[in-house]
Amino acid sequence: MNSRRALYAQAIRGPVLLVTIGILFAVQQAGMLPLSRTWPLLIIIVGLLKLVERLAMPRAPYPPPGGQAQ
Repeated sequence: MNSRRALYAQAIRGPVLLVTIGILFAVQQAGMLPLSRTWPLLIIIVGLLKLVERLAMPRAPYPPPGGQAQ
């Protein structure tokens, strides 16, 4: 189940970035804020998406205590 969530988190990255870029261009065209002031939002969005991907990934099991069993 967790691998599905990880794949979903990776799959939404592109569309979310495209929508964000579209919104930033629309804000610029409306004359509210120039793109030079809103581009850091792209870095924040990418960071949040990477965090969501990382949280959705299945966790690897911990190694047994005391090293390898012989």
